[in-house]
Amino acid sequence: MKKTLIAAAFAAFFASSAMAAPQTYVVDSTHTFPRFSYNHMGLSKQILRFDKTTGTVVLDKDAKEAKVDITIDMKSISTGSDIFNDHIQGEDFLNTAKYPTATFKSTKVVFEGDKPVSIEGELTIKDVTKPVTLTITSFFNGPHPMLKKDAIGANATAVISRTEFNAGKYAPGVGDEVTLDIALEAVAQ
Repeated sequence: MKKTLIAAAFAAFFASSAMAAPQTYVVDSTHTFPRFSYNHMGLSKQILRFDKTTGTVVLDKDAKEAKVDITIDMKSISTGSDIFNDHIQGEDFLNTAKYPTATFKSTKVVFEGDKPVSIEGELTIKDVTKPVTLTITSFFNGPHPMLKKDAIGANATAVISRTEFNAGKYAPGVGDEVTLDIALEAVAQ
């Protein structure tokens, strides 16, 4: 009887270990929007966003590890004005004709308990790569209420200097400090 219980315990341990593999989540582009804001000549805080984002998040809950790989279509800038969209995409700022995408690739995800609290990584804009740490302000992992698949959701923020990414036209009149505010949803493959 004792040998049977020990064998059952080992079988349960190895079965749970086999189930605890990293899970890959695909970014839901209809609910993932990187936004950014900056001071516009002391007059107002401007808030803009990108409408097309793709990528993956790999989460290993048991090991408390994750990897994030995101690509933003810089031509999908949404300012609320077609004229301003074109202006921001021009050579003075994002130069989307030459640099159509920006990327973020994590180098380390920091967990507190079962939840990630920050993501350290490399942000590349206009072929300039800089280290950036995103602070996670909310995180969810569980069944998607409509799709009935495992999903993650998160909000994260960071502050960068646009001049460091060769997009500093009119600084400091137009604020050099840019606040990133990212809303992300992703669904298990």
